[in-house]
Amino acid sequence: MPNQTICIFTDLDGTLLDHESYDYAPALPLLRDLTARGIPVVLTSSKTPSELIALRAEMGLEGSPAICENGAGIVQAGSRDLPDNSQWTRIRSELETVSAVLRRQFRGFGDMSVDEVAEATGLPAEDASRAAQRCFTEPGIWLGSDAERDAFIAELAAKGITARSGGRFLTLGPNITKADRMEELIGQMGKPTSIALGDAPNDVEMLSRASYGILIPNPHRAKPPKFSPDAEKRIIHASEPGPKGWAAALSALLMELQLT
Repeated sequence: MPNQTICIFTDLDGTLLDHESYDYAPALPLLRDLTARGIPVVLTSSKTPSELIALRAEMGLEGSPAICENGAGIVQAGSRDLPDNSQWTRIRSELETVSAVLRRQFRGFGDMSVDEVAEATGLPAEDASRAAQRCFTEPGIWLGSDAERDAFIAELAAKGITARSGGRFLTLGPNITKADRMEELIGQMGKPTSIALGDAPNDVEMLSRASYGILIPNPHRAKPPKFSPDAEKRIIHASEPGPKGWAAALSALLMELQLT
């Protein structure tokens, strides 16, 4: 039976996973302890359901749900089945109704082969294949001008599709965030104390809306993300990056809260 007093939501790349090696070994003892105590650890990521199902099983976290594609969907606890992909199918269909001159400037994952997705993402072929199995969102490369991108985004917005710019990709999907999904799951769990961990600007909202937020330092980012004065009071700044900082900061907080 899950422990209903606390739940943990964690970003992956650069947070629970090392930025360079994607290793999580330093966090494994704590992950095993949390799992043994029935404390949900919810992987919260831009990764697809296919990617998260494999990683969640590897980490021994199948008893917890996972938030996928930056909040666009949820993989239910214990499920190894891919969710329905009708949202992604709709996005692909609506793309073909956008002005042709703008459509040509967007090369989505659905327009690419697995080898091309691997080249665009830097992932090995097997991982690229999972990344290409979209259910809720469509990332892509924007090839046009900024003005054309703004026009493209406006046309999609009129169709109820939101476009968000990331480091490499313009991602099309529903207007829902990781923080929204976190609050949805917290409500389903009976509103336990929530702890969120992340390292990037797109984690700020999630960390701000949790009971406690832990910001993991990212050595590849010149300045840390900014929080509102009210949220900053509940933010803990980990001293080390990646899974080592993840484990140390989370262990210290759990001890402080007398939850470990």
